[in-house]
Amino acid sequence: MPADIRMGIAAGIRAGTRTTITPMIDTLQLMAWLSPTYPVGGFAYSHGLEWAVEIGAIHDEASLRIWLVDVLELGAGRNDMILAGNAHSAAADPAALAAVNELALALAPSRELHLETSQQGRSFLDATLAAWPCEEMTAVGAALPAAVAFPVAVGAAAAAHGMTRLDMLAAYGLAFVQNLVSAALRSAPIGQSAGTRIVAALVPRVAALAGEVEDLGLDSLGSATLRVDLGSFRHETQYSRIFRS
Repeated sequence: MPADIRMGIAAGIRAGTRTTITPMIDTLQLMAWLSPTYPVGGFAYSHGLEWAVEIGAIHDEASLRIWLVDVLELGAGRNDMILAGNAHSAAADPAALAAVNELALALAPSRELHLETSQQGRSFLDATLAAWPCEEMTAVGAALPAAVAFPVAVGAAAAAHGMTRLDMLAAYGLAFVQNLVSAALRSAPIGQSAGTRIVAALVPRVAALAGEVEDLGLDSLGSATLRVDLGSFRHETQYSRIFRS
C-alpha cells in the first residue's frame, strides 16, 4: 500500500474519523462487524432451528440445507436484507431511519425473535459506536436511542461508514447463514464438514439474493415460513434447550 494511503489511514484512525480510503478497509470492517467474535451475542440464538431439531425436521445435511434455503430466500433472511438495505438508504434521515426500525421490530412474529433481533441490534450499534466512531455514526445512534433491529443497525452503520449497499447485503446474508449453520452444529447430528458444504452451496444463493433485493422497498417485505414462526412460539416452552430462540 502506498505510503500516502498508509498515512491517511493512520491519521483517520488517530482522529477517530470515518476511513473508507480503499475498498479493502470496507471489506475488513464488514468482516469484523459480522464475525462471530463481534460482541452481539449471535451465538445464543438459533432462529427457531433448535425446535426444528427437537421435532426431527432437521436431522441430517440434506434437511438442514432445505431448511436454511427456505429461511434465507422465503423468510427472515430475505426480509432482513431488505430492511438492512432500506436502513442503508435512510441512514442520513433520522425520521425515515426510525420508521424503518419501528417496522423491523414490529415484524418479529414472537417474543423470542423480537429479543433475537433487538438484543443483537442494540449490542451491535453500541459496540460500533464505541469502536468506529464518526459523526455519521453519532447521528445514527441519536436516531436509534432504544431498541434496534439487527439488520437496521448493520445497514445504517454501513451507510455511515460509506460502504456500498450491495456489499453490505451480501456480507449480512452470509453471516445470517453461517450463524444458523453454527447453531445446527451444536444442536443437530451434523458434522463440521457437512456444515462447510452447506455454506459453500449457499454462497451463490446469498450473492444472487443480495442483488435481487438491493433496490427493493419496504413494500416488498413478506415471508412464507410459517413453520419457523410457529416453532419460535413452541421453543419458548421447549423442555430442553441451549439457545434463546
